[in-house]
Amino acid sequence: MRIGVAGYGKMGAAMAARLLDRGCDVIVWNRNLDVVRDAGLTFANNPRALAAACQVVISSLLDADAVRAVYEGHDGLIADEVDTLFIEMSTVGPASQRTLSAKVVARGGSFIECPVSGTTAPARAGQLLGLAGGDCADIDRARPVLQHLCRRIVHMGEVGAGARTKLAINLPLIAFWQSFGEAMALMRSLDMEPDSLVELFGDTAGAPAVLKLKSESVASALHGRDSVTPTFDIDSMRKDLQLTLAEASNEAYSLPVANAVLQAMNEASSAGWGKRDCAWMPAYWAAKGESAH
Repeated sequence: MRIGVAGYGKMGAAMAARLLDRGCDVIVWNRNLDVVRDAGLTFANNPRALAAACQVVISSLLDADAVRAVYEGHDGLIADEVDTLFIEMSTVGPASQRTLSAKVVARGGSFIECPVSGTTAPARAGQLLGLAGGDCADIDRARPVLQHLCRRIVHMGEVGAGARTKLAINLPLIAFWQSFGEAMALMRSLDMEPDSLVELFGDTAGAPAVLKLKSESVASALHGRDSVTPTFDIDSMRKDLQLTLAEASNEAYSLPVANAVLQAMNEASSAGWGKRDCAWMPAYWAAKGESAH
């Protein structure tokens, strides 16, 4: 079985490498094909050719606009009638996934969504948490591929349920980065070394797993060292919050914490921090605390 990967960004590249390590036959398409050529990978010239060459295609793309372009464009994945199983792993809204699923099925293909919890390192190690939405039979067909990438695959329901769950899972994670930044602002006057501060907070009941995983990155950012490679940047967190708030608005309920965190992250992005890793958000807010004195 040949597996296609549409999108060779950070996540797409990590997943393609993992599949190759597991002995899978992989072909890749990316908007910038030079990146794929330089990596020495087999590639397709356009998404249409990728779908024609593969029994399964994984897509991991930036946002809903990118997903629409890659699937529905002139040379898109569903430009022709297809007999392909598509596994859509981008973080987009539930409505986008439902609309896309209907279009894929109308062209003869099969579709599941499987957004994931985890970034590039878990993807490379096959330790993602898959949040699948779709028909049971299609998810069963996708499992042999997803099991190379995911430590656990949870069937959340119909298409759209996976996207909703991904947004819900990301919300407390994203809110943590802002709340931790506010905590660091409160601690500035104690003149404690960032490494010690991060270690202390990591040993408390309120510390999430991500603080332990990214403790070195957080401490480095608090020191002001621009040495953290972005895996989930501030602009990506903003995009996810916007999707979350839109979904809540569609159902006529409010998310006051999400709204407040988005405002804070909009400020950081406007200050030029948008492409920095999430580990920089505490450093941004701590610096605000320092400048207020």
